[in-house]
Amino acid sequence: MLRIVNAAIPANAITLGLLAGGKASRLGGIDKAWLERDGVPQVLRWQRRFPGEVAATLVSANRDPDRYATHALIAVPDRIPDAGPLGGLDALAAACETPWLFTLPVDLVGTNDCLLRTLVAMRGDDGACAVDDDGMQPLVALWRRDALRTACTEAFAAGASAVHALQATLKMSPVVFSGFRFGNLNTPADLDVAGIASDHLSL
Repeated sequence: MLRIVNAAIPANAITLGLLAGGKASRLGGIDKAWLERDGVPQVLRWQRRFPGEVAATLVSANRDPDRYATHALIAVPDRIPDAGPLGGLDALAAACETPWLFTLPVDLVGTNDCLLRTLVAMRGDDGACAVDDDGMQPLVALWRRDALRTACTEAFAAGASAVHALQATLKMSPVVFSGFRFGNLNTPADLDVAGIASDHLSL
């Protein structure tokens, strides 16, 4: 039976992990981390989104680490190539130095103000994942780092790659955010809706 753990987690025990290692095939292979909205690259938007709520930020990224370093960001490459989002989670969990890891895809359109606080308050023993009006969002999640490390190792050993299947092996609570959509920047149409100029497709 899933146990809800309501005790607070201090900010110095949480690392923000941004998933930016995807190939963006539907957008011509651009690096979505550096897509700009209102003049702010996505990766910096999320780096700045949770002031005082996390101790550090890591980025799961497989290219151009120097570009991240110029913004005091640590880029962590996948340890297992071509493993999709699970490879990014594995890399972030391995590099994370705090007991808890809070993950977001770098191409999210938006989050609500209480996202991390709510995940913390409603977590199970191994964390929590968000559910918005589009359904389960397995990468918008709070993970107990050690549990995630073990789960990734076991998933790779079993040849599994689905994040939702990995979460099913953990004591993670689904947390519903009614009336909200996180959204993703996956297609040219998504960029148009978010107000991102089409000339970014040449990046």
